[in-house]
Amino acid sequence: MSDLISSIATGVWTPVLFLLILGGLFFFLYSRFIPYKYFGHAIAILRGKFNNPNDPGQINAYEALSTALASTVGMGNIAGVAAAISIGGPGALFWMWVTAFVGMSTNFFTSTLSVMYRGKDSAGIIQGGPMYVIREALSKAYYPLAILFSVCAMIGCLPIFQANQLTQVILDIGVTSESVKNATFNLVGFTISTPKFIIGSVLMIISGIVIIGGIQRIGKWAGKMVPLMIVIYFLSVLAILILNIKDIPHYLWMVITDAFAAEHYRGEPALGGIVGGLIVAGVRRASFSNEAGIGTAPMALGASKSSEPIREGLVSMMSPAIDTLIVCTLTALAILVTDVWQTSGANGVTLTTTAFESSLGVPGKYVLLTCAFFFAITSLFSYSYYGNKAMSFLAGVKAGRYYDYFYLGTIVIGAILSMTDVMNIIDVAYALMAFPTMISGFVLAPIVLKEARSYFSRMKQEGKL
Repeated sequence: MSDLISSIATGVWTPVLFLLILGGLFFFLYSRFIPYKYFGHAIAILRGKFNNPNDPGQINAYEALSTALASTVGMGNIAGVAAAISIGGPGALFWMWVTAFVGMSTNFFTSTLSVMYRGKDSAGIIQGGPMYVIREALSKAYYPLAILFSVCAMIGCLPIFQANQLTQVILDIGVTSESVKNATFNLVGFTISTPKFIIGSVLMIISGIVIIGGIQRIGKWAGKMVPLMIVIYFLSVLAILILNIKDIPHYLWMVITDAFAAEHYRGEPALGGIVGGLIVAGVRRASFSNEAGIGTAPMALGASKSSEPIREGLVSMMSPAIDTLIVCTLTALAILVTDVWQTSGANGVTLTTTAFESSLGVPGKYVLLTCAFFFAITSLFSYSYYGNKAMSFLAGVKAGRYYDYFYLGTIVIGAILSMTDVMNIIDVAYALMAFPTMISGFVLAPIVLKEARSYFSRMKQEGKL
């Protein structure tokens, strides 16, 4: 059964990856590169230059982007990138860059729509997201896609993977005593790891304090923690790069050359050869990491206080750029310049830990533990919002509150259990979220482009560009 579920997960993600990369390429070309020309304008929006407290919405653009980044900048940036490098070598990073670059266009279109076609929940509060876009902008024939998205979001955004991986990192790096690591107790016939239960319970309490406060509290916490965790990670990787500065040009060049040679690819061929396999590996890891086209960013940006949908689309473009072009690149370079990708034989988070420890000594792994904690805990905050929002769409706001409690309980479950099958099911649900998001984006793309031309024309006339 486990093999069957794993095969289903792989089978679902394969077409989704093509949908995301080819769909992103469509949005990239269809936009005539317009949004890329105004990246500076996006930064001005993010800095609050155009904030209006009277605009509809719940949080400002900065808090909305921080909420989106809180889910994307997570364990995938530490463990996922390491997995890509261990399988594909330096060339995998190049295809991650390509995926992020076109994914910026996807976020621009889908997040613009999320603000353009906001609806009201059962409490009369304005909400955004692919399900509301489908309900408000498309015919009833498309409504099943809104239901599909919401059901899959409730399952796919459960925190089991994040809680499991963070707990494992804390045990691997933060707990040195083998007797403590192996301590257990019995509960209704089940043998449960004591340290995992304690860690999971603490994570649940921390998350509960933030989650029960709703999107305003999530946005404020994310707005404080996301910059902090990225700065800590940036400074620690910068130290590694400075210590290995002579190797940086060599590996940057190898990232480009190996992307088309695949000399260090160790996986299965795809798309007709090993280069195809390398492309698939890079695209998959980038898609897992930055989530462009999945629909999570539009849900976060849909809560922005804004009367100009294009502004939130521009802000949303920055999510893949920060997540993949900056944070994932930092992880990859740390692994490459320390040469542990060829010498250690490790994989996943262990490979990243080895890279930090090899350059920064024992303190390096504790720095990584700190970063991993911030990365994962903010993901726990934001994913709850997405699941709550999906439940509220289907069954009302009161039902969304019950989802929060269920969500918090699964943090402990994820921490204490090895749940490969459940995680694969969650992966399938998460992947299926892309179909409603991308389909609604394709259908409504002309409206976004028309709105973009109108917006930029008005901004030029008003001297704001």
